[in-house]
Amino acid sequence: MFTRSYRFIFKPAFQRIMKMESSSAPKSIKEGQAEIKLSTEKVFYNPVQEFNRDLSVAVLTVFTDDYKKEKREKAEKKKTGPEKEEIETEVEVTILEALSATGLRSIRYAKEVPNVSKIVANDLSEQAVETIKANIVHNGVDNIIETSHDDACMLMYKHKHPQKRFSAIDLDPYGCPSIFLDSAVQSVQDGGLLLVTATDMAVLAGNSPETCYCKYGAVSLKTKCCHEMALRILLQCIEQHANRYSRYIVPLISISADFYIRVFVKVYSGALHCKKTTSKLSMVYQCVGCDNITLQPLGGFKPNPTEKNPAQTKAYLPTVPPVGEFCVHCNQRHHLGGPIWSAPMHDESFVTRVLTRVQEQPQLFGTAKRIEGVLSMVREELHETPLYYTMDKLFGRVHLETMPMLIMRSAILNGGYKVSYSHASKMSIKTNAPAQYVWDIIRTWEKSHPIKPAKLEADPVTKHLLSQPITSSIDLSQRADANPISRRDGQLRFQFNPTPYWGPGSRAVVNVGEEKMSKALRNQNKHSKNKTTKRQHSPGEEETRKKQNVEEAEA
Repeated sequence: MFTRSYRFIFKPAFQRIMKMESSSAPKSIKEGQAEIKLSTEKVFYNPVQEFNRDLSVAVLTVFTDDYKKEKREKAEKKKTGPEKEEIETEVEVTILEALSATGLRSIRYAKEVPNVSKIVANDLSEQAVETIKANIVHNGVDNIIETSHDDACMLMYKHKHPQKRFSAIDLDPYGCPSIFLDSAVQSVQDGGLLLVTATDMAVLAGNSPETCYCKYGAVSLKTKCCHEMALRILLQCIEQHANRYSRYIVPLISISADFYIRVFVKVYSGALHCKKTTSKLSMVYQCVGCDNITLQPLGGFKPNPTEKNPAQTKAYLPTVPPVGEFCVHCNQRHHLGGPIWSAPMHDESFVTRVLTRVQEQPQLFGTAKRIEGVLSMVREELHETPLYYTMDKLFGRVHLETMPMLIMRSAILNGGYKVSYSHASKMSIKTNAPAQYVWDIIRTWEKSHPIKPAKLEADPVTKHLLSQPITSSIDLSQRADANPISRRDGQLRFQFNPTPYWGPGSRAVVNVGEEKMSKALRNQNKHSKNKTTKRQHSPGEEETRKKQNVEEAEA
């Protein structure tokens, strides 16, 4: 829910929505090369997800080239002679959108992604399927898209035979996607792509750890790096489902954006590779005092002395725990969460090719600037380093004036370590420097920006943190390379909320129109102390309140 201050920040968007509210609900929606018409408000559409759809189009465009190339190379090893000339025409690219709603995403895939042979647009709602059929004909893509009125899981189970599998499956449910993952990992081709969205961020971000375990098989923690942890929880959930069928995943891009997370992973078959899963997953120890994160891998691999080939490795179980009873930095205890995916979340080469695709044809994507900014940050991230610190948490914990970001990054680089932002947080510090070195930087900063004595005495954790000796040589001089390229170029790295009514929307309802906006207006400040009675407003009173809100926004 948005307060009055948000209406002032997004005044133009607020005025447009108020004008829309006074008219009838929109019947036609244009996005990319697609145009859809809605005859009912019982079909879900959220305009905020345009970034999601644009990015998916760009990823699928690059993926289809890779997929056809992989299939041709694999077929060339089996076929000889004149049969090689027929290989390219035999490679088909089929896409399933399991939860289609309006059909907008499938229509965009049909019109904007090259080399697609067939797209199946499925939905459980009969009204949604009728809407999809009408929109397919309206956009002239009925030769590529076929509709399906079925339960998404049952439809995917019907296609789990290797000859019936899909090249790519898009799962964009309302809330948690875990109920669809078992069928999805079985019905995607070897080397195929899974595109998965999760919008239940409260569960993934630590508000309900027990619910997160029920849905994703991992305990979430409430920490400042919760958005990246949410991505890693979802990745381990997909991997766990895939391992049951001797399959494993290779993440290509993992994005935290707006109110959801989105992952793009390839799925391969191979029992031998599944054994390496334990080295890709870790338990998480979180200090309750300083919020320091320590990872404990579930397994690992080391050289096998009995093998002549040095490339041959042997699995082993690591010793535990990696932390003592009390944190070495602040002398507090730990919470235990996980397991999470601790291997890289992105394929840097693939990210670069998607970024190049968007930069070459930005006119094809309505959110091209944002995609460029986000992917540029993703490419700059330290892929081998899971999770991150945040400046506000680090300095807020010890009640100090926050150090400028460039000085912190410079101090880490001056110590010989690597540092980057995370695309998930504007105040993030992702580094391979040990936690002791990070706290030494903060202790050095405190020498020239001392804490108030009253706050030091009132907080024993702060006193313990700042009283520890500085064991490293800290250089706070600023460096030119501390400023990343994406920041120097002024790219759109972090998106502000686009509208006053921004959010995941209501289930199976068009997220625009008079009824939706009226409800949002009625709920403004509904828990205000000045409101003594609860009653329904008449249409006349409702109209007066709308005019008052517009006048306040224009003030």
